[in-house]
Amino acid sequence: MSGQIENVSRRRFLKNLGISSTALVIGVQLPGLSLMPKALAASSDNAVFEPSVYLQIAQDNTVSVIVHRSEMGQGIRTSIPMILADELEADWQQVKVIQGLGDKKYGSQNTDGSRSIRRFYQPLREAGASARMMLEQAAANIWQVPVAQCQAQSGHVVDKAGARQLTFGDLVAAAQQLPLPEKDKIVFKAKQDFNFIGKENVALVDGHDIATGKAVYGYDVQLPEMKIAVIARPPVLASKIKSYDDSAAKKVPGVIAVVKMPDVEEPVLFKPLGGIAVIATNTWAALQGRKALKIDWQVNQDHQTYNSDSYKAALNNSCDNPAKVLRQKGDVTKALADADQVLSAEYYVPELIHAPMEPPAATAHYHDGQFDIWACTQTPQSAQNTVAQFMQVEPEKVNVNVTLLGGGFGRKSKPDFIVEAAYLAKTLMMPIKVEWSREDEVQQGYYHAVSYQKLRAGLKNKTLTAWQHNVALPPIGSTFSKGADLIGSESGLGLVDMPYQVANVSCAAGKAPAHTRIGWLRSVTNINQAFAVCSFADELAHARDLDPVQNLLSLLGDDRLIDLTKEQTEYGNYGESTDVYPIDTARLKNVVNRVAELANWSKPRPKNHGLGIAVHRSFVSYVASVVEVSVNPQGKIKLEHVWLSVDCGTAVNPERIKSQMEGAAVFAISLAYYGELTAKNGVIEQGNFDTYQMARIGEVPETTVDIVDSDAPPGGVGEPGVPPIVPALTNAIFAATGKRYRELPLKQYDII
Repeated sequence: MSGQIENVSRRRFLKNLGISSTALVIGVQLPGLSLMPKALAASSDNAVFEPSVYLQIAQDNTVSVIVHRSEMGQGIRTSIPMILADELEADWQQVKVIQGLGDKKYGSQNTDGSRSIRRFYQPLREAGASARMMLEQAAANIWQVPVAQCQAQSGHVVDKAGARQLTFGDLVAAAQQLPLPEKDKIVFKAKQDFNFIGKENVALVDGHDIATGKAVYGYDVQLPEMKIAVIARPPVLASKIKSYDDSAAKKVPGVIAVVKMPDVEEPVLFKPLGGIAVIATNTWAALQGRKALKIDWQVNQDHQTYNSDSYKAALNNSCDNPAKVLRQKGDVTKALADADQVLSAEYYVPELIHAPMEPPAATAHYHDGQFDIWACTQTPQSAQNTVAQFMQVEPEKVNVNVTLLGGGFGRKSKPDFIVEAAYLAKTLMMPIKVEWSREDEVQQGYYHAVSYQKLRAGLKNKTLTAWQHNVALPPIGSTFSKGADLIGSESGLGLVDMPYQVANVSCAAGKAPAHTRIGWLRSVTNINQAFAVCSFADELAHARDLDPVQNLLSLLGDDRLIDLTKEQTEYGNYGESTDVYPIDTARLKNVVNRVAELANWSKPRPKNHGLGIAVHRSFVSYVASVVEVSVNPQGKIKLEHVWLSVDCGTAVNPERIKSQMEGAAVFAISLAYYGELTAKNGVIEQGNFDTYQMARIGEVPETTVDIVDSDAPPGGVGEPGVPPIVPALTNAIFAATGKRYRELPLKQYDII
């Protein structure tokens, strides 16, 4: 199978999609878009369905799948072809993957929010099934037999009544003349007949090239006459240049130009931050030139006041003075007053950063009034539109080619680095690659918001009667609206959707002004809100004298679908319908039971070992985690094992689901152990991996993953594994040591 990335011009791209009579191109119905009524005619004048094209079948039997999402290790360039090829009945060895350009005709290309499969599973099945039915009809017409007598099988259509068969390529010309089946007439394969969906026998499309160093990432792009740019950006958000001296920089061998970038105005959105760009013939020269710059900054006074210690104290106070009630059920104040016992706890998670192994990089070439761009981007359409707006050209004049991503985690869905490359390419009229260093990424990136949370619970006769949860954190909205200081959609990521069966609930938020660019990071505020909710649940277990597993099952209560609209709650449900994706406590309880069984929860552990458990629903999937730790005589913690049970609905690619859950464990353990950014006078103090560490291989235990066999619609996978792992870890530490850790990172306690 061929899985290479082909960076192609728009004209060549359309040519590859079949602007000739030698290919059959099938349209696909996307969410909110209509399926075209006819298949491709056998003329170059009507070659491609509108609005989008995902599947090409050529006369040489090649089945080309155009993947419109970004590959960053989650395996989407394998999973999308699996869906199409399965319904098509294609021979996997004849499937070729082509990376789609950034273009609105595809529907959403935002590879973020764990949405790729859940949003496109059904439309892609429709495309594959429609093509299969057309090929079967074409064979029936050729053989003059009923279509029911024809069946697609592994790249052929066979005559079930005889020995005849035709390849898909043989049928292209005839199938081109046929109309697409009406949507309600499409016949899908039964689950038991799947060849690829739900199977683990499909190799990662890009695996060989990645393993052999042939894969092309953003940093790998090379163009003739291309130059390298690095940028000295303001250390404090929204600061400007008062004056600068570039004379020493220009004397560095290899430096060819120094360019002042436009100053940024708030809201910062996805605009470049400003500063001074140094352009050189190679990366080393550019870095040395940047080091030689002398810049006098006009520092933004509002953001210069940002100091982590005082900001933490301000968040603490803000929790006590909430500005907005987010969920209200019953009378929490009265229930707390009537309780036999009231528990209180405070949780703190510091500012975090994505830290993908590959920092942002983008290459731009401006010519003939248009931009050709190559970038490790999660959002090619956003890149296209943002460049167009900033550079004042039509979006159609911005061609965005998507490379592989060396990790993304949400950072590479912000195209500021791509706009930087476009601006410099046009300014200098030469191909420019903008490279961010690790220090650039950590000190001038988009951050996961620092948060403070206060929880109270009332118990009466050991039964939970009241739940109060107040939070303060700078909102993502501040990046898009200057001065925004109150969370919005983040409240639906583990706060208001707390699933426990309790009569009295109150959730509220305090104000928190932002002093850095706040963005989304893998699982977003589920990280901190699940840490608080799942840790507090474990505290309740011990107050109630219950085993933590039994406590969770008790808190989750009856099997039911939770309707938050009855509790004065605005809930986005990750952009999905609650009719299709309800909050289902039975599924939560199921993964709790499964992971407990997987970990042999009731089995006695050696002395100084402890087990912790947590469960969380996010991105419309359900994940429970058990973590086992041991403690040596010096108090050092060792992770012994992580178990995960995941119910993500229909599992398209189990191998990648397991991989994503294993990756979630590494990601979560890194955050739990080391994740912490601090600010002093508005400047982020950390830089590279020496000061913002990742978990090392010896610190990451074996991870065992259980996938629930389900016929429910597909849920998210890339992000839901992260939230329950950290609270399961700290709950396990409590079980082993008797000590509660309510603040991250754990390195501050010298226990790891």
